[in-house]
Amino acid sequence: MPEKVRIRTPSRLHVTLIDLNGSLGRIDGGVGISVNEPFVEVIGRRSDEVSVEGGINADRFRNIALKLEKHFGFSATLEVKSDYRPHIGLGSGTQISLAVATIYATLAGKKMSVRELASLVGRGGTSGIGVAAFEYGGFIVDGGHSTKVKPSFLPSSASKAPPPPVIARHDFPDWKIVIAIPELTGAHGRAEVDLFSKNCPIPLEEVRELSHIILMQMLPAVVEEDLDAFCKALNRIQQIGFKRIEVERYDVIKDLLSTIDCAGMSSTGPAIFAVTDTDAKSISKEIKSFFSDAGFDCESIITRARNRGAEVELL
Repeated sequence: MPEKVRIRTPSRLHVTLIDLNGSLGRIDGGVGISVNEPFVEVIGRRSDEVSVEGGINADRFRNIALKLEKHFGFSATLEVKSDYRPHIGLGSGTQISLAVATIYATLAGKKMSVRELASLVGRGGTSGIGVAAFEYGGFIVDGGHSTKVKPSFLPSSASKAPPPPVIARHDFPDWKIVIAIPELTGAHGRAEVDLFSKNCPIPLEEVRELSHIILMQMLPAVVEEDLDAFCKALNRIQQIGFKRIEVERYDVIKDLLSTIDCAGMSSTGPAIFAVTDTDAKSISKEIKSFFSDAGFDCESIITRARNRGAEVELL
């Protein structure tokens, strides 16, 4: 068995949930893109007690490690080389949880699937995009949950359902992706649960339109590398279904998305992203200027899709 394990994960953009109506006996479903930055990188080794060195999410790393300590029967020291802010819409919770779970399973010499690890640490209960990004990377569509398994509308943080099946996965084109993170707070905890409970079920006609856009516009656009069609799909998705409700929580983001082409909000925000094949720097500057004029600090990243899963290295 290895003495040390290094994990580097992607992050993910959550484009939209698909069906929060449930008329066909399934709910959730998701569309997302795995990206290179920001990322989680952590080195783990066996130790006498659980400890965490570095990082801005030390408590989360520690809590996951303590849970896994009980399951696997040993402790580990986690040296966090890179992580990123929670509750901004980029899925840090799932990536941290799966990174630590992979470290423990590897140090224990146990071969466990990513789905098994996700269930062990309680991730993927609503959207499967973060779990699939960790395993496969790329552009991902998941098929949601049967209402026999998950009968109510709940966010992943409050759901104990297993990760949903991946029904489509394709390499995302080599387009530039601008990610902007304004100094706003995304919905989490009780606020996120309330967002679901107060707004679901979503009208069936909106779910049908969204499903049509995903199947007949966005997915083919990714496969055919048709940026114009992808942009039309992404722009419309911000205006319908549960995504519209997520966006409307922030007046400044709603206003921004009406002025920037080929842009969307990731998950419940506040991170937004724009896709381009031209001058990403000018788009980044425009977005930061917009937020600055509205009184909000904003950091930005220019990255690309990650078409492979997390890196696992034995040291």
